[in-house]
Amino acid sequence: MSPPNRHRPHKKPKGRALDGWLIVDKPSGIGSTDVVNKVKRAFQAQKAGHGGTLDPLATGLLPVAFGAATKTVPYVMDGTKSYHFTLKFGEARDTDDADGKVTATSDVRPTDAEIEAVLPAFRGDIMQVPPAYSAIKIGGERAYDLAREGQVVEIAPRPARIDRFDLIERPDIDTAIFHVESGKGVYMRSLARDVAKAVGSVGHITALRRLRVGPFRQEHAISLDSLLGTGDTPPPSPDLLLPVTTALADIPALAVNGEEAARLMQGQAISLVDLMGRIPREADPEGGLLRAMAGERLLGLCRLEGGWMQPERLIQLGHPDGPWIQVRDET
Repeated sequence: MSPPNRHRPHKKPKGRALDGWLIVDKPSGIGSTDVVNKVKRAFQAQKAGHGGTLDPLATGLLPVAFGAATKTVPYVMDGTKSYHFTLKFGEARDTDDADGKVTATSDVRPTDAEIEAVLPAFRGDIMQVPPAYSAIKIGGERAYDLAREGQVVEIAPRPARIDRFDLIERPDIDTAIFHVESGKGVYMRSLARDVAKAVGSVGHITALRRLRVGPFRQEHAISLDSLLGTGDTPPPSPDLLLPVTTALADIPALAVNGEEAARLMQGQAISLVDLMGRIPREADPEGGLLRAMAGERLLGLCRLEGGWMQPERLIQLGHPDGPWIQVRDET
């Protein structure tokens, strides 16, 4: 028996090595993972992922990260998101949206004033129970898998941050349209469900559109249909991708010199005393993030903590010796 091959050559990844962000205007009726798979195939890309799941019913901004951009996904997901959703009163659904089965009904139809009166309770830092049909894990199982099996799903309330929650339109007595600006991990389906309960009725979402994800806005979005050609058409142009650094545009930048850059790339922290006069005013000295920049070159993200700037995620882009990208993860 021949000895095992301990030095197997690395297989070259299939597809094109692309780095950047594509902001897809997701249509209703398709899941976020399916969108990523379709776009990845269309671009013939080696690696892709998305920055924040949208339910199949939902439409709007789905940021798709290619290559090195996948390393910045957590920072996009931490950014502010904005939505419009339509709440229909009178029917509760097991999924809290129009795709589910009716579980309860109510004849109560609130007035505009009654809706406005309950909204302040949903602004700011709140506790929210995610929908039973969600990807939350319970005992190692996804909540939606348990719900589909007919099990009673009990999910503990979780902290949520709602920066803005406004009633913007009332098309008829059965429906209301809202605008929401929120932080990470807020479920619009739960928000709709709980508002309906707060006014003494029941309800569910019939339409949901995401308008913003962190630095990405509607003007960046490209329709999915326009990206998916036929088998005879060439793949979409990489020029459609936004730079990797676009995802970090809301994070303050700090210029470092050559010696400091070398230390950061070796995973070493730098004392804030050495950076006096260069730390941006908007940066939080206790836990805030900074973009470390060597001239026009992004080195990565650093965390300010305990009097030090500690490298958290290094993404060296724009090296002067060539168009290569080095990714080093310190987390």
